[in-house]
Amino acid sequence: MYKLKNLEIAIIGLGYVGLPLALEFAKKRSVIGFDIDNKRIEELIIGKDINQEFTKKNILESSLINFTNDQDDLEIANCFIITVPTPVDSSNKPNLNALIKASEIVSKKLKKDSLVIYESTVYPGCVEEKCVPILEKFSNLNFNKDFFCGYSPERINPGDKKYTISNIKKITSGSTPQTANLVDELYQEIIKVGTYKAPSIKVAEAAKVIENTQRDLNIALINELSMLFSKMNIDTKEVLDAASSKWNFLPFKPGLVGGHCIGVDPYYLTHKAESIGYEPKVILAGREINDFMGSHVSSTLLLEMKKKNISIKDSNILIMGLTFKENCADIRNSGVKNVIKELEKFGCNLDLYDPIANSEEIYKTYSTHPINEINNNKYDGIIIAVAHDIFKSLGIETITNFCKKDHIIYDLKYLFNKEEVDLRL
Repeated sequence: MYKLKNLEIAIIGLGYVGLPLALEFAKKRSVIGFDIDNKRIEELIIGKDINQEFTKKNILESSLINFTNDQDDLEIANCFIITVPTPVDSSNKPNLNALIKASEIVSKKLKKDSLVIYESTVYPGCVEEKCVPILEKFSNLNFNKDFFCGYSPERINPGDKKYTISNIKKITSGSTPQTANLVDELYQEIIKVGTYKAPSIKVAEAAKVIENTQRDLNIALINELSMLFSKMNIDTKEVLDAASSKWNFLPFKPGLVGGHCIGVDPYYLTHKAESIGYEPKVILAGREINDFMGSHVSSTLLLEMKKKNISIKDSNILIMGLTFKENCADIRNSGVKNVIKELEKFGCNLDLYDPIANSEEIYKTYSTHPINEINNNKYDGIIIAVAHDIFKSLGIETITNFCKKDHIIYDLKYLFNKEEVDLRL
């Protein structure tokens, strides 16, 4: 097995996880940044990050990174860190296509004593049951004899400028005790706040999926309470503020649940559970509630419009925010998408507005171009779906001026006071 100082690193996949990892390692050693997306590589070479997580200066000052889509450039690597996306399909089953493809690419470049570290979110057992056989098949090498594996689940928080990659504790693990030590030492190079060495790869895989499953369930509870309190004419935020006066009350808020983690990871865990004959009840119940929130939001808005005698068909509705979280450009799996689907069924005219998200990605997802400017006195309803700082800075007076005389402003994120809007979750 190679010593730490002799590791030649290649990061496979340069999205929200791979790029920050590559940039951080490049502060310490040379790095190959590999992605099959030609356009992504071309943009990174000139310092452009479509995800808006890093500036041109951030990228170009990392002279120790070789951004490439040429698999031949991987020949010199002996440590491969795989950071490709692991979404779910239309049936909410794990879609491992990118993970399998990445494993095949790496397997053809493996040499004796190589180390392969996975960061992509998977179900417990996936690395050793799914990925390792692929690595063995195409490399003709033997696992834990000729090559070794580690698992260190990503904990990237897109849009967060405080808790960056070096400021979030990292779980590490390895397929042998010696490998676990090497993986842990490697990440200690870049993680300022330290690492946690798990006793096995399976433990590390399980820890990752329950982190977000726990958050998903807590949000589901608050979402259900929000729907209940709405029927009782009680303001949910006021209830949460009161309950938060107790020192150990968990500060979760209701809302649309999306993104590549919270809305996805629970399905990886339930997939594994079902494959071994266990029927998960609580986890799927939480998912059902959170997936329903898009319908709840749209129906609540339309009901209030009806109460005000605002015609629903051909009404003008402005959706403010399309990303899965505030101050982040990522629109993948955004819970806003379900709201939009429901409103379209009722013949509403929708304007989509998000100055942070990429307009090309919005068009790919919704088959409509987002608006760049908002006209005054146009909208029958506005949904403030994402808590972007830019929306808060607009102020409620400006947002109200976007509306017609009779209108509904629905604030899903508590950006404004109860008295300033018509509806809150």
